[in-house]
Amino acid sequence: MAGGAREVLTLQLGHFAGFVGAHWWNQQDAALREPADARETPGELCPDVLYRTGRTLHGQETYTPRLIVMDLKGSLNSLKQEGGLYRDTQQDTAIAWEGKLTTHAEELHPKNPYLQDLLSAEGVLCSDGVWRVKSIPSGKGPAPHTTATPSKPRIPTEGSIQVWSDFLRVHLHPRSICMIQKYNHDGEASRLEAFGQGESVLKEPRYQEELEDRLHFYVEECDYLQGFQILCDLHDGFSGLGAKASELLQDEYTGRGIVTWGLLPGPYSLRQEPQKNIYRLLNTAFGLVHLSAHSSLVCPLSLGGSLGLRLEPPVHFPHLHYDATLPFHCSAILATALDTVTVPYRLRSSPVSMAHLADMLNFSGKKVVTAGATIPFPLVPNQSLPDALVQLGGATPWTPLSACGDPSGTRCFAQSVVLRGLNRACHTSQLPPGTPAPSVLHTCTTGEEVLARYLEQQQPAARSSSHLLLTPCKVAPPYPHLFSSLSQQGSGLDSPPTGAAVDSIPVLGALCSSSSLDRTLGDLAKELTKVDLRRWASFMEAGVEQGDLEELLQELRSLAQCYQGGDSLGD
Repeated sequence: MAGGAREVLTLQLGHFAGFVGAHWWNQQDAALREPADARETPGELCPDVLYRTGRTLHGQETYTPRLIVMDLKGSLNSLKQEGGLYRDTQQDTAIAWEGKLTTHAEELHPKNPYLQDLLSAEGVLCSDGVWRVKSIPSGKGPAPHTTATPSKPRIPTEGSIQVWSDFLRVHLHPRSICMIQKYNHDGEASRLEAFGQGESVLKEPRYQEELEDRLHFYVEECDYLQGFQILCDLHDGFSGLGAKASELLQDEYTGRGIVTWGLLPGPYSLRQEPQKNIYRLLNTAFGLVHLSAHSSLVCPLSLGGSLGLRLEPPVHFPHLHYDATLPFHCSAILATALDTVTVPYRLRSSPVSMAHLADMLNFSGKKVVTAGATIPFPLVPNQSLPDALVQLGGATPWTPLSACGDPSGTRCFAQSVVLRGLNRACHTSQLPPGTPAPSVLHTCTTGEEVLARYLEQQQPAARSSSHLLLTPCKVAPPYPHLFSSLSQQGSGLDSPPTGAAVDSIPVLGALCSSSSLDRTLGDLAKELTKVDLRRWASFMEAGVEQGDLEELLQELRSLAQCYQGGDSLGD
């Protein structure tokens, strides 16, 4: 791997994880496609951390995500499990049978108009039956020339999006997708509902060997593997599959970082289904406890207001208009936060390894952290970063994204904060000589110092790490239209031209080891004491017993105690 990148292998487990992952990879792809002369800061983020180079059987160079996806039968629609880049019609197996032959072919799912436009713009099916891509950007030089530019961005209609592959614009390697055929994505029968069911999937030799085979394929080609990031659904049986996968990684790749993002699609789909609400509670609790036992760091991500049975309204962003009933919207917001808080271990210069980031945040057993983000960061024209931070006052500067309630009044033990996308000219105050400084932030000489001083003011006792980047977060189509009052580059809160799509935005993102988890995990344990597992067939059928629930309650309470407020970081 060129440049000595510290590689990361991503595991995407579950359908909502697929939605978040699709937006995440689209954002990486948009950054790669940025023309060289338009990049203000080439090289701040190293794409080789997440991507791998390869070559098709026809000698064409590829640049694809270092990714393993696990999802259920019926979840791909028009996306082929083996992808499209390496398709070879000459590999068809010869049939020796000379008798009568009947062929049964499953009808292909039609591609939605967005994917049809995307394919026509990016490649062509040649006369020899081989798909050839016009250009695979590698992020290592000028963007390839394209012969035509569409008159306006291709944006999928929300009604056309049924599954995550309906808006994925990134080509995947044939070793990326692993389908779990024994469970269905749609319908009421054969659903992956319970934690124990997910655990049992990776106890089956077929699926365990498939996962291990893919892991070995990607890991063996890495020179400096720093670890694994797992995007895992928490609300269904994938919580158990994720826990088993993290255990496998911990056993086989000792010393590597394992950062797990536990994803919850929000309360919208559960309002009329109390049984699913109970399952969500159980799966989330079992998932958090078991994932934290085998991961370096675990962070729940959700736009919901609570992890418990009481359904709180979704979180509010002052400059976003989103529909909490649409996974397409919710996953876009979570992917934007994820693209920001993962910056430390994706930096080209002086990166913070996954293991080091986890060690900084998870001391004294605090392996579960919360996330928050300001999307977009509110900087009005002609305003400096010190002005904007002072204007925020003493309030928590980000919207909570871990369904742990209002963080006001809670203590932060340790935090990692990233602010990206602000022009260098506004990093510090530009007061005329002799003008009294309105605050200590206005006396700082660098943007990095401004951000560090601000965080110290907010949480004086917290262990803090901060990064300031010029590179904004890409939100080009197929990212949904969520922004109401942004310029086209997303750098100021003003009115955009009519019909203009926002291309990139500044974002503030944070990971925090917070005392709010004492209350959140404790409340989760209290609600679980009222659950009688004998009423929920899937949990019992998967081998989970009442004794397992009692053990879970004890572990949840012990985990919650790690976050009780104290007088020092060692408490």
